[in-house]
Amino acid sequence: MKKTIALLLAALMLLPLFAACQTDARDPAALTETAASPAEETSAVPGEKVTVRLGALKGPTSIGLVKLLADAEEKKTENDYAFRMAAAADELTPLLLKGEMDVLAVPANLGSVLYNKTEGGVRFLAVNTLGVLYLTESGGESVKTWSDLKGKTVYSTGKGTTPEYAFKYLLSQNGLDPEKDLTIEWKSEPTEIVAAMKGGADVVAVLPQPFVTVAGTQVEGLRTVFDFTAEWDKLNNGSRLVTAGIIVRAAFAEEHPEALSRFLADYAASTDYANKNPKDAAVLVEHYGIVKAAVAEKAIPYCNIVCISGSEMLPVIKGYLHVLYEQNPASVGGKLPADDYYYVK
Repeated sequence: MKKTIALLLAALMLLPLFAACQTDARDPAALTETAASPAEETSAVPGEKVTVRLGALKGPTSIGLVKLLADAEEKKTENDYAFRMAAAADELTPLLLKGEMDVLAVPANLGSVLYNKTEGGVRFLAVNTLGVLYLTESGGESVKTWSDLKGKTVYSTGKGTTPEYAFKYLLSQNGLDPEKDLTIEWKSEPTEIVAAMKGGADVVAVLPQPFVTVAGTQVEGLRTVFDFTAEWDKLNNGSRLVTAGIIVRAAFAEEHPEALSRFLADYAASTDYANKNPKDAAVLVEHYGIVKAAVAEKAIPYCNIVCISGSEMLPVIKGYLHVLYEQNPASVGGKLPADDYYYVK
């Protein structure tokens, strides 16, 4: 019992993962800094070693970075990295806009919002986390297909943010009217849903990782009905379900293209390491204060940590932003970004 409670408490540290699906930040915690302190703006002198001032949200959005950070501490990278981790995006974006940070891993739609707000002041570098949402059921097996959701009440979090848009999009694409065919009961936190599931009744809910993994240790018979990422892929619409992406200040991209190329290579290697070595990566995840290793090791295989950049990312992120725009233009900053938003070198 003590072990499962500890795991649940550790998972609460990953709540910013769910915040990574939305542009608003709630109750931001204190900003955490690891590695070096942010350096002053670096000049574009050929051959000069560049310090990349890097920020990310606490959770899967930053898990893919841990090997990069470890290598940087051991002086194994050509770039220097000054890293800041935050509980919410609005702790980092003002620093980017003021030129005090260079690269951020943030909610996928936030980059588009900032691009429109700054009239082209940011660029999208890469997709770094695909979907982390799952449809689950406890206490029964009444839902096996999308049509089985008719007449059901489904618990979820993220009303008014991208989790809502993703869920309703998948419902509509599978022949259901989100407003008429079922009832979506919105909760403020995933922990509320887990508590309802522990009551023993048949509960259907949308949960993010790592709460699916942790709830499975506490709720007997909990099962995953749908992986939203896999369901999105089945639609074969050219896009992917995206949670977070990496953005860069346009000025930094123009001044330091080589350093940016090295960063992308470092980050691709780091994500590959995390996915192939979840046990070892989990140790680093705890080292950098993201979440306890025991939770990270179980959750990493289900967090869809990726590095999709260059021309490969274009249909993925463009298609996703288009889906959001059709549901709520404000979710992408009022209009879809122009082609220069996407950094393809």
